[in-house]
Amino acid sequence: MTLSHKTGADSVVVLYKGGRLPSWDALTPDEQSDFQDQHVELMLSIAAEHELTRLEGFRLITPQQEWERFWTIEFPSVSGAQAWIEAEMKPPYGRHGFYEYYMSLRWRPDYFSEWVVNPPPVPVHRSQDPRSVPDLCVKRDSVILLMFGRWRPESDQPSPEERGDAERTAHMRAVALEHGLMRYEAYKLIGPQSDWHLAWVLEFPEVAGAEAWVDAEVRPPHSQHSTRSFFLARRWAPEYFASWVGQSR
Repeated sequence: MTLSHKTGADSVVVLYKGGRLPSWDALTPDEQSDFQDQHVELMLSIAAEHELTRLEGFRLITPQQEWERFWTIEFPSVSGAQAWIEAEMKPPYGRHGFYEYYMSLRWRPDYFSEWVVNPPPVPVHRSQDPRSVPDLCVKRDSVILLMFGRWRPESDQPSPEERGDAERTAHMRAVALEHGLMRYEAYKLIGPQSDWHLAWVLEFPEVAGAEAWVDAEVRPPHSQHSTRSFFLARRWAPEYFASWVGQSR
């Protein structure tokens, strides 16, 4: 379904909301190139040492101030995730970045995989050394829906029938079938936030699919018992970042 290489029940997925600060644009082109090269070399060393199993980036269609990109970064253990976060923020490159990191676990992957009716092909790895960074562009052949949410505190009081759980499930499956759902990934935060503890990455061939999914999510009565926020994005240079996985030291 996605870049799911060597994953397991104990793997940790870093959910990263990131971007660049305005100070980046004040650097000279030579400084930007030098800082980027140092950064790529450092992050590749972390990827090799801690056996990075997945690196996938998405670029928001409508950036939220400094938040421009969303990443799913997977390691077999917490130590890899910690090392990646520390390295990514290291100067000089790290001085010019916006960082929000959340550690998570995959949530019910076997169940949700059945909802995917039109899985995309796995990106083909580039044959070049990932140290040679190409022009990084979005893929416009699909649209990504990023969704963040949680149950409301009182959601356990009504019965599943009162919440409309069965009706919601049937409706979401119908949207997936009608609009050719390409991807459904769900993540549960290790440390819940005040306004979300679950995150989803969904992919559709067209914006209409994402719109239909949002409409279904906010439909009562189920929506009365949960909160959701939505963002549209595109896949960002998937072939290039796929080449980071499996690098040897």
